[in-house]
Amino acid sequence: MGEIMTFEPTEAQFGVFWKYLQRPNVTDVDYNGSELWITDLKIGRYRVKEHLSDAFISTFTHNISNCVNRQFNNANKVLEADTRELRISIIHEAAAASGTSICIRKSPSMVRMNIERMLEESYCPERILQLLMNCVLAGMNFVFGGEPGAGKTECAKFFMQFIPREERVITIEDSLEIHYRDINPGADAVELRVGEDFSYTDAIKASLRQNPKWLVLSEARSVEVTSLLEQWSTGVSGFTTIHLDDVRKLPDRIQNMMSDARDAERMENRIYRYVNVGILIRCVRQPDGKIRRYMDQLCFYSREQYENRIYMILEDGELLSEELPPAIVRRLGQAGIEDPFCCAHWQRYRREGK
Repeated sequence: MGEIMTFEPTEAQFGVFWKYLQRPNVTDVDYNGSELWITDLKIGRYRVKEHLSDAFISTFTHNISNCVNRQFNNANKVLEADTRELRISIIHEAAAASGTSICIRKSPSMVRMNIERMLEESYCPERILQLLMNCVLAGMNFVFGGEPGAGKTECAKFFMQFIPREERVITIEDSLEIHYRDINPGADAVELRVGEDFSYTDAIKASLRQNPKWLVLSEARSVEVTSLLEQWSTGVSGFTTIHLDDVRKLPDRIQNMMSDARDAERMENRIYRYVNVGILIRCVRQPDGKIRRYMDQLCFYSREQYENRIYMILEDGELLSEELPPAIVRRLGQAGIEDPFCCAHWQRYRREGK
């Protein structure tokens, strides 16, 4: 695991990469040993005609290794590092037969999405937006699914804006991409970063003694999801993301992360009880070549009368049903929300540019 760089990256250090990283819609800059590829939110992934000399690659990797005080050579083939807004991963040519591989991911301290843009681009129906805002205000647990690069984290960051500032939020990440304190100024937040000597499970367990109201795990990947559900079962609310292609597969996906089959069997009922909202984000290329991201699926998970049930609300981006689980309706009512599909703060949020 790389260490956070203590300097501000400059054009001199990043050379050819810099001009692409400065573009607002660019999210990734990747070099495969001979070609430079750019990922853009609007136009997708494309190759650019840039010649990167061996001397430049050598200088760049040397600069990064010096900044994090790590060796990068035949014996130490992987170099990872972060700045405040960049995550850098480099594989040495001794391991990459195609040449030194460089990946730079950009995660700016901002929320890319807002209500007006989501409505304009048909990201999801207005009634669904208001429903989900109410679910945040009622302290429900969200899981955002999708393929890599679909926009799961950006969607999660958008809805995090509606967490009341006085409610303590603890974020747990291996690379700091959420920037909760930056996007929610004045909020009570603690940002934890996991590493070799501080695992996700360690961080989740330590968080319980930090008086959290919300626990945000950047991505559920393995057995740490057990600890996350344990915390959610105590009344702590939360967000996480997961690689997924259908919200109905979420319970199986989580169970498959368990190292013990018996643990997996016991986990199923807890998933339906403590995961409330499942959202699937889809990313598609349109006929004009532009990229569109939208909310493909929305569901609620519920355990009712000893049975597990999924309520599908959104399918293929279209409103399928407005039937909500009784427990969800009751929870919204306890939060003072009479109409689940009408957020009392909707107009104020729009005026504030959220």
